[in-house]
Amino acid sequence: MDALETRELRYFVAVAEELHFGRAAERLGMAQPPLSRAIQQLERRLGVALLKRNRRGVLLTGAGEVLLHEGRAALDAATAAARRTRRAAGADAPGGPRNRLVLAVKAAAAHELLQKLLGAYAAEPDAAEIEVLPSGMCEQEEMLRDGRADVALMHTPFNTLAGFDSEALMTEGQIAVLPSGHPLAARKALSLAEISDIPDLPHARWPRHGVYPPGPGPEIHDQTQLAQLIALGRTMAVFPESARSWLWAEHTAVPLTDAPPVVTHIAWPAHSRSLALAGLVRTATRL
Repeated sequence: MDALETRELRYFVAVAEELHFGRAAERLGMAQPPLSRAIQQLERRLGVALLKRNRRGVLLTGAGEVLLHEGRAALDAATAAARRTRRAAGADAPGGPRNRLVLAVKAAAAHELLQKLLGAYAAEPDAAEIEVLPSGMCEQEEMLRDGRADVALMHTPFNTLAGFDSEALMTEGQIAVLPSGHPLAARKALSLAEISDIPDLPHARWPRHGVYPPGPGPEIHDQTQLAQLIALGRTMAVFPESARSWLWAEHTAVPLTDAPPVVTHIAWPAHSRSLALAGLVRTATRL
């Protein structure tokens, strides 16, 4: 039997991510022995070893790596189905909005494009209600996969479009956002090498999949915190050119001459059949 239960996948993903049965059991809110038995039963049913166990914890086998990747996608799909179903039920309820789309956008990016898109779409005769959901640097992907969002504005090369349908909307350069009093802020242009390792000005760190990359720079939680830290001379960040719209007087934007161009895309789940979403995409591509 090849069918897997959601519960089994949730158990396995927790163990595979924690690489420790005790921590995984605590995360799941259960005792460790039944979790261990559940994973052993899953391995017997599949006829493969998913984990290599030792005294310090566990390691994933090749088969375990595959199930972790596929299991995450399956759990996201199940969660997305539940969330989008509840949104559809809300639209059917008496007095509820006729249609509602949740649009995930990266905080601080492409404000002008977003304003034009929302204004143009609102003028359409059958326009749905749009809920704009600001997100961190790369959270739009996760929001689309797990159903928190129906559509997103995403930016390559920062985001990946794998598994989504998309249309490119605009292309722009990149800028280094620096404290106005820093010596490099007086430059007309900079290269990526020049900003890669500034001892007194580490790069801001955004989480990806809930994990912050290693480095000396501060961990960033939202745009306001980032703006304050740059103004105080504690960090710097790289953004698309359109981020100039939110800069403070204490910030300076310097063009990066050799940074790859940033392309803004409107992206949505490949299986979507939403007429409201199709209308929003048509409006975006006209702009």
